[in-house]
Amino acid sequence: MFQIVKPGVNINFIRLRPMAFALSALLIVGGLASLVIKGGPNYGIDFTGGLMVHVGVDPEVEIEEIRGSIDGVDVGEISVQEFENEAGEYLLRIPTPDEQVGGGTAAAIKAALHETFTERGFEEKRTEIVGPRVGRDLRRRGILSVLFATLVMGAYIAIRFDVRFGIGAGVALIHDVLITLGALSIYNVELNLSVVAALLTVVGYSVNDTVVVSDRIRENMKLLRKTSLAEVINRSINETLSRTLLTTGTSLMVLLALFLFGGGVIHGFAFTLIVGLSAGTYSSVFIASPVVEMWNRGKGQG
Repeated sequence: MFQIVKPGVNINFIRLRPMAFALSALLIVGGLASLVIKGGPNYGIDFTGGLMVHVGVDPEVEIEEIRGSIDGVDVGEISVQEFENEAGEYLLRIPTPDEQVGGGTAAAIKAALHETFTERGFEEKRTEIVGPRVGRDLRRRGILSVLFATLVMGAYIAIRFDVRFGIGAGVALIHDVLITLGALSIYNVELNLSVVAALLTVVGYSVNDTVVVSDRIRENMKLLRKTSLAEVINRSINETLSRTLLTTGTSLMVLLALFLFGGGVIHGFAFTLIVGLSAGTYSSVFIASPVVEMWNRGKGQG
């Protein structure tokens, strides 16, 4: 059987705890600082409400040419930006409190663009319309879904294993979500419904990895009753390390292919999963298990 980590490896993960905690703190603080500076996440139309029109022009043109072509459309403030790294693709956004924003406005914008770029390969790719009230409701539900999933997963670990394992898993999940949100803010990735779905996937993946490590720790605690918990944890992590790296490695290869070749529409989804799965694997080894050892030591148990 193929193994990345050979049997008998003995890395002292507990000893690396201070450096791991410092690295995590640095990443989390950096991400939170980015969120504060930018005034919160970069919410998409799904959560803010409004109109989004995605178009393509071949060969590509300057953004100012796009703006100039729609100057005659009286719809208020229009934001124009290039779409991800896709050459010749542009997003036009109109955040608005008007509940009736929709077909007429979208049609007027696309008609103006078509008139200007009809001989330059103009293409209508997609149009999204969300009322502000619906957007606010979706945003609230999205935030609650991530919080609820995190709490329930931590409670599940506590019930299945022990309170200390539940606390470790809860801290690791919060760690993963904060690091992922920070990365989304730093790289200005739009937060929409697909990204929320990716965040929920990250929570489930992180818990799955934590369950594997926790289960091995529980087995070794029964077999090595006279061994300290720190040594048991180190041994358990080393024994599951090959499985952890193989599972994460194969998942990341698929996600990297999606990110590079899947097109701009799913870049945010793939990016979220790449960061989240990496953070989840890291936290199951360097956050959840060390927190269990610290809790145990704080309670004066062996």
